[in-house]
Amino acid sequence: MAAPAADGQNYGPAMVVISSIFFMWGFVTVLNDILVPHLKAIFELNYTQTMLIQFTFFLAYFLISMPAAKIISWIGYHRTIVLGLGVMACGALLFIPAASVPSYGVFLTGLFVLASGMTLLQVSANPYVAVLGAPERASVRLNLVQALNSLGTTIGPWVGGFLILSATKRSAEQLQLLAPDQLQAHKLLEASTVKLPYLGIAVLLALLALAIARFRFPRLAQIEDPNHHTEVVGDSVWRHRHLVLGALGIFVYVGAEVAIGSFLVNYFMQADIGGLTAQQAARYVSFYWGGAMVGRFIGSAVLRKVDTGTLVGINAIVACALVTTSILTTGGVAMWSILAVGLCNSIMFPSIFTLGIAGLGRLTGKGSGIMIAAIVGGAIIPVVEGALADRFGLHVAFLLPAVCYTYIMFYGFVGSRRRTQAA
Repeated sequence: MAAPAADGQNYGPAMVVISSIFFMWGFVTVLNDILVPHLKAIFELNYTQTMLIQFTFFLAYFLISMPAAKIISWIGYHRTIVLGLGVMACGALLFIPAASVPSYGVFLTGLFVLASGMTLLQVSANPYVAVLGAPERASVRLNLVQALNSLGTTIGPWVGGFLILSATKRSAEQLQLLAPDQLQAHKLLEASTVKLPYLGIAVLLALLALAIARFRFPRLAQIEDPNHHTEVVGDSVWRHRHLVLGALGIFVYVGAEVAIGSFLVNYFMQADIGGLTAQQAARYVSFYWGGAMVGRFIGSAVLRKVDTGTLVGINAIVACALVTTSILTTGGVAMWSILAVGLCNSIMFPSIFTLGIAGLGRLTGKGSGIMIAAIVGGAIIPVVEGALADRFGLHVAFLLPAVCYTYIMFYGFVGSRRRTQAA
């Protein structure tokens, strides 16, 4: 994935190690799509209340990203990656007491801690990969490691569906017939299915943190040495138009991607769409994230020939068309058109990210913090879509992601062109 650089350093081993991190945070993030229908049933939530899962998770990106950029300046990229994995492990462990109560509030607290650790990883690992080699191949490298992230999101729904959604479900009518003590016992049984998966995740994250702590990453002067030559004019990242517009692009992209993924299980359970059970629907979610994985491998090859911004714009046009098709149809056409959006999503995040931080030099850490803070779109847009779904139904609610893709089209074709604003 990375050839020896002009300075003689071999970045290949570092890319392999970093790829394992991308896999883990993809696997953990996609489990939220399994938690949405699971906790909705346990705590008898409406769509808006259920979207607090995604709101809490992605709110951490907004609140922690700028402090994370400060932490990088204090302890460096390597130690920040190790710290992020440790914080994620602590968040995963909180799912055990959350399931033992059970308490929706404790579940949300665990998600916030988990996402805080993931924010530390995003702010440190993404820009590190972007500069780990030739600048003109930054989008190619980030798409490759993001493909490993998508491998985690592809496997996650199968594992989560089997371990979390496999317990016997009862209908709302059946639950109403249970005595209070029987109802509480049923909720405890349902909630307990998250304990083993998240305990396993905590152990894996802790082991990965220990392994990475012992690994020697190459030093990258262009982002780690404040005295290194930089293309940045002035001291403010806000003067870079392509960064500011790119942050908005990340906001709407993550919001659209998460909103679609969060509602797929409930969408496919509807009689006029798929009429599937929760566990069956969870397996189909893998096609959504699997499309992103396949697309990133394809995109890494295509980006060697096609301009990054142009490819982002083309993918956004197709994604908008597919969402619109799902809105206007039912049955298999509605199912597979919305699943195919994953293929279009593939190159968007890594490409928008690299376009946004291009040329920031020593301000890369700050620029990365702003871009990662924009992931808060994954907190806000799904909640808005949940409110739309409660009022108008899931079909109409998908209009919101379609609008998001129209902005991404603009950024790809126009907004991503670098132009530093005058002081």
